[in-house]
Amino acid sequence: MSTATDYQPKAEEVKRLREETQAPMLDCRKALVDTAGDFEKAKQALVERGAAQAAKKAERVANEGLVTAYIHAGGKIGVLVEVNSETDFVARNPKFGELARDIAMHIAAMSPTYIDRETVPEATVEEARAEFVKAVPPGKPVDVAQKIVDGKLNKWYEEHCLIEQPFVKDDSMTVGELINSVVGVLGERIRVRRFTKYALGDSR
Repeated sequence: MSTATDYQPKAEEVKRLREETQAPMLDCRKALVDTAGDFEKAKQALVERGAAQAAKKAERVANEGLVTAYIHAGGKIGVLVEVNSETDFVARNPKFGELARDIAMHIAAMSPTYIDRETVPEATVEEARAEFVKAVPPGKPVDVAQKIVDGKLNKWYEEHCLIEQPFVKDDSMTVGELINSVVGVLGERIRVRRFTKYALGDSR
């Protein structure tokens, strides 16, 4: 059986991993070597690497970027999204543009309400929490009831927050993980600043 030290990935394996993660070729090859050719583990390692890089860059200012439009369903649904980077150089990178388009398309399909947990108004969170408390079966111990409410609230965040939704083109990752994978490639902080979805006849 191959080990991480003697495994030599094939060119097509490296190419496939690069296509699925957008990570640099050398990083893809190293991930395959480190995981002895286990594709899913290598993919996860690259996603985690991107997340770690994103965490390190979280305090950096990101005021450059793109406003991207996506029109769907024969002109009946449209999305505008602002995605920020640290520099205009990265904003002009094709990978950044592809990410912005993918996010806009995801918003059109999945209709998130908020960007992330931090952008949900506290009053909205408390209203949702109160509803989940009411739904807890009577007689549950306090700690069990709290776990049930927390679980339902986490699920609510996953349904309503863009960053936590499963990515529409690949539900094995969230939109946040998609962004982190591109951070790992481009080396800058990337954030979604705002978005608007328009649907024909919707007056909201």
